Formats: sequence, structure tokens, C-alpha cells
Amino acid sequence: MALQEKYKELIDTATTQGVNNLNVREQDGVLYIDGDASGSIKQQLWDTYERLDPNYSSGDVVMNINSIAGVTEGSKLKVTTNSSNLNIRSGPSTDADIVGKAARHEVVTLISKANDQWWEIKTDNGASGYSYTQYLTPL
Repeated sequence: MALQEKYKELIDTATTQGVNNLNVREQDGVLYIDGDASGSIKQQLWDTYERLDPNYSSGDVVMNINSIAGVTEGSKLKVTTNSSNLNIRSGPSTDADIVGKAARHEVVTLISKANDQWWEIKTDNGASGYSYTQYLTPL
């Protein structure tokens, strides 16, 4: 079964909810869904994906949905990783050291936006650093 057929409900949700700059493509056995959306739409997509693949065991979807609008310093964000903890790094790069972790569905606070892909966050336990915005959904 083609991945676009397997995840039709997920793609339809992205389309009907108005994900901006939506781009859906299959490459090397993986379905990529890219675009920009508000936090509530982003959460709907993750909820739909979780319903279709409850244990995320297929590993055949990558969603790069950037959060847009209304996210300012001090905003609360929900960690929306597939199943693991979110790495918190010393700088806005995967090359930067991991200085902490935030659990899936944990609520963190936005300190600043380094760019569209990396935001500086702080957990309630005091861990702070940079995390990839793909896994942060504004509340």
C-alpha cells in the first residue's frame, strides 16, 4: 500500500485544517508532510497520526510542521515528540551538547526564538536550552 493511501486521513486533516505551504511527498519508504500551522492544528495532526499508528512502530512518517503566529516569550509549549523525550541542547544545532530532556507531553516555557527551527525553552525542573520546534506545540 502506498504511504499516501495508508495515511490518507492524516493528509486530509492537514488539507482541511489549512496547513500553510503544505507539501506531501514520499521518498525512500517515508512519507514527508511539511508545512506551517497553528499549535492547535499541529496537535490535531499528531493526534491523527497517533490514532493511525498508536505505537509509532512503522517509522514511515516525518512531519515537519512549523508553528506559526501568536507564540511569544513566556508562552507555554507542549512537547509533541512521537514517543521519546525531547533533547534540550546548549545551542541551536544537533551538534550542540545535550544539556537536558523534556518528556513527551510535558509543558515547557518559551524563552526565545533563535530561528524558525530552534527555540530556547525551559522546563519546570529548570533545564533550559534549545530544542527543535517541530516537537513543540503552542498551548
